Parts: sequence; structure tokens; C-alpha cells
Amino acid sequence: MPGYYDRDHLAHFGDIKEGAPELAKKFFDYYGAVFAEGALSQREKALIALAVASAVQCPYCIDAYTDESMKHGADLDQMTEAIHVATAIRGGASLVHGMQMMEHAKKAGM
Repeated sequence: MPGYYDRDHLAHFGDIKEGAPELAKKFFDYYGAVFAEGALSQREKALIALAVASAVQCPYCIDAYTDESMKHGADLDQMTEAIHVATAIRGGASLVHGMQMMEHAKKAGM
């Protein structure tokens, strides 16, 4: 039984243009420009994308940017470390929101 996410969808991502071709073109032009070699290498951008994909929990992106990271020379240690960076930021962001709880509890007389 297939899961909710179908791996074949990733290969057909470009088909999303069927509903709004002008918007899809703008998105894919932007997307291509973002991932082109620039101040950051394509390897660095792929590792950032892998970390973000993990943080936003997109299985399509995790597959795609694992492949891209390897294609551009990243090894398992580098990809794993990128995931840990995302985990630390996401965890820290959750934890710092505890300040909201503490402030609210103090105002409530705790």
C-alpha cells in the first residue's frame, strides 16, 4: 500500500505549471537562480536546502537535497551535521518560546 507521499510526484514536480503556467515559470526561474553558483557554492546551497527540508519535514525535499548534496560532493558526515544544525535551531526556537510561557505564568501570579 503506498504511503501518503508518492516518490513519483517529485519527478513530476514541473507538471504543477498546468494550473498556473505564468506563476510556475516565475517560481522555477527564481528557484533556478537561487540554486545557481554564487556567493555560496552549489554544495553549500544543497546542504542548506537539506537542513531546511528536514526542519520543514518535506520528504520530497529531503530526497531531492540528499541527492543534490551527494551530487555536489557532500559526504554523510556533512549531511548529518547539516541536519543537526537544523535540529538545534528548531529546538532552540521552541525552547526560547518558553519565555512567553514564563512571562504569562509570572503575570498570572505564579
